[in-house]
Amino acid sequence: MPLDVATAILQRRATKVFDATHEMPEHDLAALLDLTRRMPTAFNIQNWRFVVVRDADLRREIRAVAWDQPQVTDASALLILCADIKAWEKSPGRYWQDAPETARTTMVGMIDQYYRGREQVQRDEGLRSCGMAAGAIMLLAESMGYATCPMDGFDFDAVGRLIRLPADHEIVMFVAVGKSAAPPKPCGGIMPREALMIDDRFPG
Repeated sequence: MPLDVATAILQRRATKVFDATHEMPEHDLAALLDLTRRMPTAFNIQNWRFVVVRDADLRREIRAVAWDQPQVTDASALLILCADIKAWEKSPGRYWQDAPETARTTMVGMIDQYYRGREQVQRDEGLRSCGMAAGAIMLLAESMGYATCPMDGFDFDAVGRLIRLPADHEIVMFVAVGKSAAPPKPCGGIMPREALMIDDRFPG
């Protein structure tokens, strides 16, 4: 029985030890990524790209440039979330293909006006999109009975070479997904609400 969102949030922990013998059914992985693709992106440009690393030899090569972290090879699925920084200019009409022609034309014009010549905005948008996707992956996986580990402890350039990352893409993070083989370490603690929430303006 899938968990509700609140329970998935409260239950989710970063898992470091996965059951290396577990094989994730293809339909589970497909469901996970299909639901993740419904997360929002600005102007609906869907600028995330999900590299599903299946090849065992490639996984070992990636692990070698990821501080030898066992999650890379032992998780049932290793997902590399990448941002297509130039997605905004690659046939942008396809992002609005199901909209009326007038709406599609308007949105394509807005996309071009917003992103053209604004490289930092293009990159930031990709990072935001992948961040939202990663959150969805972790909560969806938790609701499906899987454990996850978000990761950025790796040599980004080396991984990019291994997966033949296009020049206009950027790796944002990994998410390892699988079955936990050990209880998580004790929680470090959650900061109090008043330390994190500001009413209207920062003081000073």
